[in-house]
Order: sequence, then C-alpha cells, then structure tokens
Amino acid sequence: MKLGDELLSPFLEVVEFLGREHNLRVVVEPYVYEQQVAGHPEDYPFVYTYTQADRERLAEYVDFVVCLGGDGVILHTSYLFKASMPPVIAFNMGSMGFLTNHDFSNFKQDLLDVIYGGTKLDSCTLLSLDSVNSMDEPGNSLGVMVTLRMRLSCEVWRKGSRQPEQVVEVLNEMVIDRGSSAFLTNIECYEKGRFISRVQADGIMLATPTGSTAYSVAAGGSMVHPNVPAILLTPVCPHSLSFRPIILPDYAELELRIPDNARCTAWVCFDGRSRQELGRGDSVKVRMSENPVPTINRTDLTGDWFDSLERCFRWSDRTMQKPLTPEQLLAAEAASAQAAVVGGNGGGNGAAA
Repeated sequence: MKLGDELLSPFLEVVEFLGREHNLRVVVEPYVYEQQVAGHPEDYPFVYTYTQADRERLAEYVDFVVCLGGDGVILHTSYLFKASMPPVIAFNMGSMGFLTNHDFSNFKQDLLDVIYGGTKLDSCTLLSLDSVNSMDEPGNSLGVMVTLRMRLSCEVWRKGSRQPEQVVEVLNEMVIDRGSSAFLTNIECYEKGRFISRVQADGIMLATPTGSTAYSVAAGGSMVHPNVPAILLTPVCPHSLSFRPIILPDYAELELRIPDNARCTAWVCFDGRSRQELGRGDSVKVRMSENPVPTINRTDLTGDWFDSLERCFRWSDRTMQKPLTPEQLLAAEAASAQAAVVGGNGGGNGAAA
C-alpha cells in the first residue's frame, strides 16, 4: 500500500481475506510487518515478510502482487522486483491512478478471479493433468487478461570504466536534466554507436509506452498504448524549433553521453528515484529490459487504457454541438449545393482560360 496509515484498514482487510479465508501465505513489506504483526504474530500466522537479502529472490516465492494506492505504488513494486516480476493487480485508491483500474469496492471478486480464474480465454488455454492424455475439452481455460508493460534497462557508465556502475530497471522513464545549473544541458545521443543528435535543452527523457502518459506527455510527447513495442525520446524544453519528440522501435539501443566540453554536468533519475550526478564523459546506456511488468486488466487490453484516458485526462472531451433544426438543416444543404455549383462553374472557366 502507499505510505502512511490512510489505507491501513482496507490493506488489513485484503490480508485477512487472502490469508484467513483462502489459506494463502501473505507477504508484506518489512515496515508493515514491524508495525502491525511483529507485536502479536499469533493473530496473523499466515503473514510473512522478507529481509533485504531476500529481496533479490522475491519473485521466486511470490505468485501475484496486490497494490492499494495510486500509480506510485506500482512504480514502487517495479522497484522491488529487479528482474522477473509476478502479475500485479492494483486498486485505485490514490490521487491519479492511471495504471490502477480496479475498484476496491469489488476487491473480493477481483482477487478470486486472479486466484481461480474469472474469464474464458480463447487465445491461451491451460491444460489440466486430467485432460492432457484424453480427448476431452481442456480442463481449465479460465484466467485473467494481462498487459505486459515494457521496462527499460538503464546502465550508468562512468568515464573510463569498463563496466557499468549501476543497472536500473524503469517502468516509466529515465530523465537527464541540468539540475540547478543556469546552463542548458549538452548531451550527445547515440544509437548502437551511431551519433544521432546533440541535445541542448533543459533535459531529455527516454520513456516506455507506459510512461508516455506520465512526464513524457507533459513535455509534449505522444500517448502510446502499452502494448506498442516502442521507446519514446522526448526532449524537455529544447532550445530548438525543430527538435520534436520521436518514437523508436523497442530494439533500439541508446546511449546518452555528457561530452568532455560540456559547460556543466547533468543529473539523472530513474522513475523519480536514484537521482545522481553525471560528470563530463559519463553516460547512460538504455535498452528494452527482458523483464516486463505484468498488470492484470479490469476489462481487456485496450478498454482499461481508454477508460484511464477519459477518467484522468478527459481525453477528447468537448461540449457537444447542438443539432440543427429541420429548417436550419435545409438551409445548410441549400447553401452547400449553391457553393458546389459556383465552385464548379469557376473551375470550368479557369480550365478554359
């Protein structure tokens, strides 16, 4: 859940439902365990936690993740799972909630659908042991719809080093900016070693399709459906009239480098975390990650996205035009017909001339 005690009551309600009613082992974050469970573990025999050393192995024993809050909770979940990641079901209890499509009022049924399957799936059929060697219909074709959200693998390289200092997985975007400097950033962009552009701007970001509706859209980038395999390159306040955002294929391998003659250093952050300075000669190499974030849909692969566009951004919202009265409609049709006749005569005279 998101930080604070605001969602503690519904959070514990979910824990009780999963652990006590359906005999699942529930893993909570260490700070929640210390605050709510450690003092009286006999009340929650089905609740576990993990140590910092165990965090790298979370994906080995976690089957699915439940998030309560807004989009920040999903970003936090992505941060917890550095490599492979189990499916995530997120309930909208935050301020924006573009990625959190499920309503908490229906959490029990939504979680039952995740555990036991709730939708007949035609494109993905799971065979039961009883039906593998028989001519019967497959025993279990129930499941849930999942969107695989692409992540970016970002490597921080220091000048002269032979290996990356840090590798970070991001779900939304990686941003390089000028920080508190009065000078514009000077960043060289390469794709598979080929120089493609020099960025002179407040900054530049590389975003995923999921991140296209976050910082990138605020900087003028396109909104891209999460199933589109792409990397968005979006400048932040470029000092150029021709430097427009572009969309690259997901197999692009990009490097953003601070040249040795840059007037100032730059700063980089990953999904708003791990902000650090990039000195002259440092670079960040970015490519598509092998480990996407699977989020469980409320409706289907496109329905949730359009619902979020309308709910969060009021996309394509406009006051409806009033319909014409029959008299106005006849007058408009007559005017159009007259304009067509005049235009045709003018075209003919022009051709003859």
